[in-house]
Amino acid sequence: MAAAEKVIIIRNRQGLHARPAALFVQTANKFDSDISVEKDGEAVNGKSIMGIMMLAAEKDSKVKISAEGSDAKQAVAELAALLIGDIEEPDILASK
Repeated sequence: MAAAEKVIIIRNRQGLHARPAALFVQTANKFDSDISVEKDGEAVNGKSIMGIMMLAAEKDSKVKISAEGSDAKQAVAELAALLIGDIEEPDILASK
């Protein structure tokens, strides 16, 4: 069974909170591979919104994305690109 992993730094200014976490999980669930995300030695299911939110990964956090399965390399590449990029979000705090 194929496996892949990549360590990345989260660049989204809000970190991996509700909206980016939901997008991550939605993307992860497109793949057949088992996916996990690890931060500070704590690994969670990458297809679980609660698991991803429990990591409390803020901007500049280092996380490891791992996948095992037939599409592991593609899954890790796409999920890493998602977290490295700045996920588009409305700036709701700017008006306050």
